[in-house]
Amino acid sequence: MKDDVIVCRCEEVTLGEIKEAIEAGARTVTDVKRRTRAGMGLCQGKSCEIIVQRQLCKQLGLSSEEAHPARDRAPVRPISFGVLGDEYND
Repeated sequence: MKDDVIVCRCEEVTLGEIKEAIEAGARTVTDVKRRTRAGMGLCQGKSCEIIVQRQLCKQLGLSSEEAHPARDRAPVRPISFGVLGDEYND
């Protein structure tokens, strides 16, 4: 793949940005996520995490276990302060 290929569609992170993050010291999927925001969009990495993990393995010669996939987290939805405040108005 070329460096201008978008890997994380949600955050528009390219393969080149992921490579740069790895060259700058990222050693896990979470490290790449912190440097590039790949995996922080709406899909929470469901479409890009495996590509990030494979790139880590390729560039660093790691096994997939060593690249440490990001931790699963509960889905979060935006909520307005009005909804939160309603509980105390009753």
